[in-house]
Amino acid sequence: MNPQIGNGVTLFFEDLGPRDGAPVILIHGHPFSHSMWAPQTMALTTAGYRVITPDLRGYGQSPVLPGIALLADFADDLADLLDRLGVEQAVVGGVSMGGQIAMEMRLRHPGRVRALVLSDTSAPPETEDGKALRRNLAERLLAEGMKPYTDEVIDKMLAPYNVTGMPEAAAKVAGMMYATDPEGAAAALRGRAERPDYAPVLAALPAEVPCLIVVGRDDVYTPVAEAESLHALVPHSVLAVVERAGHLPGVEQPEAFNRALLEFLAGI
Repeated sequence: MNPQIGNGVTLFFEDLGPRDGAPVILIHGHPFSHSMWAPQTMALTTAGYRVITPDLRGYGQSPVLPGIALLADFADDLADLLDRLGVEQAVVGGVSMGGQIAMEMRLRHPGRVRALVLSDTSAPPETEDGKALRRNLAERLLAEGMKPYTDEVIDKMLAPYNVTGMPEAAAKVAGMMYATDPEGAAAALRGRAERPDYAPVLAALPAEVPCLIVVGRDDVYTPVAEAESLHALVPHSVLAVVERAGHLPGVEQPEAFNRALLEFLAGI
């Protein structure tokens, strides 16, 4: 579906599973689309959950708004989408940038977040060097398109042994990246450079808001140590390390990822 949610923003999304099921919204990372969550959507809807998977503005089938897209903009878009769907509160999960948007949802719209699922993500604000890298990458994508960048980082998005050993998964990830509009990706990179520190958000997370932290054992972007630091911020959180996976364990090892997710949701 492609609803207009306000402020000139139109989002494509899928809303699957029983309408009376507990709602779960899953937020993709950069530079991907909602389709990365297909294995999770199948597992969760089979288990009776309502699963909402949007394409963020500028990604997938959602139109681009050029310029800068702050994580706050993405979070507000998703809160508006939940309003449109009549969903008061949901389990909010995301991977990488999507995990940061999930934390931003908790910051800006705390009452909407029933629980958090944070996969392969980090809480600290961007460093000055990191800001420069993201802004430079935004300009590079506009100049070169997505293919050179995709080919350069595919063996960091997935563990290198999964790029060769799981050609279908690698092709799916590369295909999402190739298809991303460079203007949408650039807008998000500029916005992500300005992200705040989410450590206070996590440190203040009450026990009645459960938190699952997932990480691929061989993630080079947000290593296990990063996940452990998130886990330390939230004493009541659950940490799951997925073996034989890199930055996208939900794609690389969907059965293990889904098992951790379903066990977590069953405990809520």
